[in-house]
Amino acid sequence: MKIAFVNPPFLTGFSRGQRSPGVPSGGTFYYPYWLALACGWAQKKGQEVWLFDFVANRNNFQTAIKKLKDFSPKLVVIETSTPSIFNDLRFGKRVKKALPDSFVLLVGSHVSALPKQTLEAEKAIDGVAVGEYDQTVVDLARVLEKGRSLESVAGLVFRRGRKIVFNSPREFLTNLDEFPFVSEVYKQFLEPKNYFFAAARWPMVMIITGRGCPFGCFFCLWPQTLHGLKYRFRSAEKVAEEFAWIAKNMPEIKEVVIEDDTFTANIPRVRKVCRLLLAQKNRLPWSTNARVHLDLQTMKLMKKAGCRLLIVGYESGNQEILNSMEKKITLEQSRQFAENAKKAGLLVHGCFIIGGPGETLKTARQTFRFACELEPDSAQFYPLFVYPGTKAFSWAQKHGFLKTTNFRRWLDKKGKYQGTVDQPGLSAREAADFCRWAYRHFYFRPKYLLKKLFQLIKTPEEGVRSLRAGINFFKNLK
Repeated sequence: MKIAFVNPPFLTGFSRGQRSPGVPSGGTFYYPYWLALACGWAQKKGQEVWLFDFVANRNNFQTAIKKLKDFSPKLVVIETSTPSIFNDLRFGKRVKKALPDSFVLLVGSHVSALPKQTLEAEKAIDGVAVGEYDQTVVDLARVLEKGRSLESVAGLVFRRGRKIVFNSPREFLTNLDEFPFVSEVYKQFLEPKNYFFAAARWPMVMIITGRGCPFGCFFCLWPQTLHGLKYRFRSAEKVAEEFAWIAKNMPEIKEVVIEDDTFTANIPRVRKVCRLLLAQKNRLPWSTNARVHLDLQTMKLMKKAGCRLLIVGYESGNQEILNSMEKKITLEQSRQFAENAKKAGLLVHGCFIIGGPGETLKTARQTFRFACELEPDSAQFYPLFVYPGTKAFSWAQKHGFLKTTNFRRWLDKKGKYQGTVDQPGLSAREAADFCRWAYRHFYFRPKYLLKKLFQLIKTPEEGVRSLRAGINFFKNLK
């Protein structure tokens, strides 16, 4: 069966693949890696597939519908996100009108959390896949092809007349080594130069080596809506093999970004990956999401194996705020992590959330001072976003802090993040304003500017990367 996997048109630069979908100020634009993995899985299972990234190609609805009609799929899989959901529903309706014999299936974190509300909002949509959808899509394609009952497809919520039917939940896939390399899917269907990560060298690829995260931070999107709280991962051998494949088949790539929620959740596996990369003389620099429990010895091994950057959620400079977000880390651990990263020669991209439970302008300033103390190579300040299906969303609803459930208002007209949580000590507007203030004051500090000038002289490639990201960032900030 022909299956189209679709990142539907929306605002230019709108990145659905991010944990907080929007148009980032630094110009970052993620690969649609979950769609790509599902596409590769379906292809491996014998389906005829195509991956369309209409945002990356800057296509409007009309052009996108024409391309879909040319492919003529019987199953159209449309990725969604909370801020874009009404746009995504409209696009699904247009697809159904243009291809009335196709089955229109919505996937992603938003529809996984709110399947009934999604189908009630737009009657043209045939169904929703809840949670991980790789095998759900394959099973659905098979029953559609054979004319069998949709009730046999685990993980599917679908429309039968006026009734919405909930099938049994979908179990997680456990042998992730069976998946084709996501980089192979990119090479077949996408243009890598369309994608950008401000903290990485360009062009880069984003790969997934595991799913789920055991740490349970109350705001984190993917583990609570799609992949669960158990870290399931590919073997170290398969990870190293994909690095080798990228080096051989995508010579233009200058960096690999490992986009697992927490790649360092299993330290022995991290070390094994590094030893294998060293053994095969890996030439590709790489960066990855990490946690502050990472030890110096492992950091040094990662550095030898090509790692250049760690992306870490410091989140707050106030211990009570960290505890309220169920982060399960301490300020001292963050300090030790920053010190160890410098000893190992690794750069750090530090993430900070403004607006956790109990946040005030006073605690927000503590976070800013903490960021300056830790002195990461780059820092990201963003308001707390609470998405359906997360503990954070339930907390905000329970206490009456959620500013609006009209998801159209979660972004401004340019796709920039709007605050969604009004607390007694810090309004959504104050949180957003503080983040803008923090960005300016962090990056315009004389100490930081001198560090970047020295970096440009010592390591020109890093300096060029910072300059490119800085131009994008300050253009958008202005």
